Amino acid sequence: MNETVAKNHPKVRQVSVSADEAGQRIDNFLARYLKGVPRSHIYRILRRGEVRVNSGRIKAQYKVCAGDTVRIPPVRIADREGPGAIPVTGEGLGGRILFENSRCLVLDKPAGMAVHGGSGVSYGVIEALRAERPDAPYLELAHRLDRDTSGCLVIAKRRSFLRAFHEQLRDGSVEKYYLALVAGQWEHGARKVSAALRKNTLAGGERMVRVDDAGKTALTVFRPIDRFRSATLVEAQLHTGRTHQIRVHGTHIGHPLAGDDKYGDREFNSAMRELGLRRMFLHAHRVAFADQDGNPVDVSAPLDDQLKAVLDRLETS
Repeated sequence: MNETVAKNHPKVRQVSVSADEAGQRIDNFLARYLKGVPRSHIYRILRRGEVRVNSGRIKAQYKVCAGDTVRIPPVRIADREGPGAIPVTGEGLGGRILFENSRCLVLDKPAGMAVHGGSGVSYGVIEALRAERPDAPYLELAHRLDRDTSGCLVIAKRRSFLRAFHEQLRDGSVEKYYLALVAGQWEHGARKVSAALRKNTLAGGERMVRVDDAGKTALTVFRPIDRFRSATLVEAQLHTGRTHQIRVHGTHIGHPLAGDDKYGDREFNSAMRELGLRRMFLHAHRVAFADQDGNPVDVSAPLDDQLKAVLDRLETS
């Protein structure tokens, strides 16, 4: 038997689903108990029938119920000190927590880090946070941010909060605000963009989104915050949560985002790199919602030093 297996999970485990865990998909349930294991491997053991619920085979779409007994096979989990380790440095993600109570936390996600593993990424924010908190009974993403986007990311600590938060997302009561640096001078004040968006997946697996009347409804409200000679800092409020929504809507109205290599302007991006921009300038700076008791939660995340430095250079350029 592999030494790592022997040290971590030498035997089959039978895990009983608690009431707070009920309702989540089996792959998400397994991810909590198989910390450090890539999603691709979790899907593989599901397809092979190695995972059983109440002694029967299930599909990846199965949602666990309170009282279910889940058979979890022995799986090799990389030693956190070895090459498969989750690279969390310094004070880790714990030092980036902006708000926390018994039901949820809001994290200032760093740019360049995926929110979860998959699609060629072996780990993400949620895997790293679970590794830092191995005794936490429940940690799940309440929503998502693109890999290159920094800022406020809500994490559920209870299944009941996750359900309540998703209901708020559906009824539009979660307020999400982003800061973005866009090309060109903004001519007027607030601008509402309601162009429908359609998502396509290219042959290589890359996702591309374009404005298309046959797509899904999407609404973004842009408000200018600061004007520079060649760019404008805007606040973008999302009223829907479509893939790449702010980026595509910005390009659609002639104001592509700085550092956006997919939908942006090459010449503008080159000029911004000369000012020190090494990433896409998109930051989830504020999120507001209600907790399960109806109490308002309103959290903001400051711009990081690199983005602040770019704005300072724009002031003098």
